[in-house]
This record gives sequence, C-alpha cells and structure tokens, in this order.
Amino acid sequence: MPGESIYWAGMPNPTVIFHSDDWTAIPFSLIWTGFFVFWEAQALGFWGKTSRPGGTDVFMALWGIPFLVVGNYMVWGRFLVDAWLKRRTYYAVTNRRVLVLQEGWKMKMKTSTTFLEAIPTIEREGTGRGTLWFGPKYPVVAAKGRKTRNLSRFSIGDVTVFADIGDVDTVYRLIMDLREKEGRGSISRPGLTYASPD
Repeated sequence: MPGESIYWAGMPNPTVIFHSDDWTAIPFSLIWTGFFVFWEAQALGFWGKTSRPGGTDVFMALWGIPFLVVGNYMVWGRFLVDAWLKRRTYYAVTNRRVLVLQEGWKMKMKTSTTFLEAIPTIEREGTGRGTLWFGPKYPVVAAKGRKTRNLSRFSIGDVTVFADIGDVDTVYRLIMDLREKEGRGSISRPGLTYASPD
C-alpha cells in the first residue's frame, strides 16, 4: 500500500512443536483411536461375539472406519498437515498491518490481514518461541452457538495468527510500538528484516 513499509518478516519454526491445546487433544485422540481400533477388531471377529455366523459384522466394521480415520488424523495426521503448511506460510509486520500469506494446493494463495488500529487484543503464548493471536483466542471446542477455531494454528481463519515464530517477545513489542506510533502518526521507515526459524 502507498506509504507502507515492512518492519519484520518471518516464517514458522519448521520443527514439530507441541502447544497448550495438545494437553487435551493428545489424550483424547489416543482414547478415541484406541476405542475404534478395538471396535474394528471386534467387528472383524478377532475376539468377542459378532452378529454374523462367519465372525465378521460388515456393517459395524464399515461404520467404524470414518471414526478410525478421524482418530488417526488427530493422533499423527495433523502434525503432517501442519508441517506441510509451515513450509508455505509467511508472516509480515508493516507500519499499518499484520499479514499472513499461505500457499495452498495448486499454488492458490490465502491471506489474512489485520490493520494495527483494528486489532482488538493481542494474546501471546510462549516467550522465546511462541504464537501471537491478533484477536480473541477462541477455544477448539465450545458450547453450541459459541465461536470456535480450527485445531491447527496454521489454518487461515477469522483471527490473524503468527504461530511458532522465533523471538515472539521482540515481535510482540515491535507491534505494540507500531500501534502506538500509528496512533501518533510518526512512524519512520526502516530497512526490511527477516526472522530465521529457530
């Protein structure tokens, strides 16, 4: 935009990082998947009784497959999806806004942007390496009618998020300073700096 300058640019840390959500997601996903492994084993006649003389209950086996697929995604598949998205996600802070650019399938681009003065609140998670939420951090699971978010922090949604960035405190302070200067209309234009993933 005219008069806009980039103050910081970076990418998510490419390693597997566990977040606060995982304290509940991992145990739940293990219990869920374990239950449907036993479900499938019983439906296929490996133990227990089945409703079919041949030892296999086809309907029950087919019924359990979607739940087993969801369970496997929650246990390990989501980490593969996040790793794929991390290599295609870029962050930037300008004197006017925060931006997320993400390359999707077939080079389709997704963007998320929030003007500095329009950020209602900034929620920070972590100190050295962490996540910044430029808006409310909605829960993954909530009561009916309440707003929720995707389990993946790299899914482009209503709230702009810088996930798994290095030196999150420095980026947080930079944005707070820019918000203050934007309000006074006195931002100078620095050279572009890039943050390398930790």
